Amino acid sequence: MPTIEILTSDLTVPARRAVAIRLTRHLTARGVPAGHVVVHFTTAEPNSLFTGGMPADALPSAGDGLHHARVTVCVGPDRDETFRSDLAQEIAAALGMTERTPFLYIEFRPTDPALVHLVDGGHLRLATSP
Repeated sequence: MPTIEILTSDLTVPARRAVAIRLTRHLTARGVPAGHVVVHFTTAEPNSLFTGGMPADALPSAGDGLHHARVTVCVGPDRDETFRSDLAQEIAAALGMTERTPFLYIEFRPTDPALVHLVDGGHLRLATSP
């Protein structure tokens, strides 16, 4: 149940959908069922994300592509470094990272599926249940 939380400046609904679809396709190509991919967007309030004591909004950039984002990815502890690295690269590309992007932080948090509850027919079940 990969869950990707993206905090960035305001993205349009079509841009969010494009990112979510791209990440879902990336993960399904690696055996993850599409219905198990969760992508959550949060709009960063101006001057709410800081790096090195500076608001990310104030960092210089080229004006095109991604300016700044903080991404948290929850994946099963069985996912290896290749899986995580490939997914990080895909997230960066989906968000429009360029060589002029001043700030992008992607953190992976191993999450045991036995600690995740999902709705199934109006009832909760563990992600480890068939």
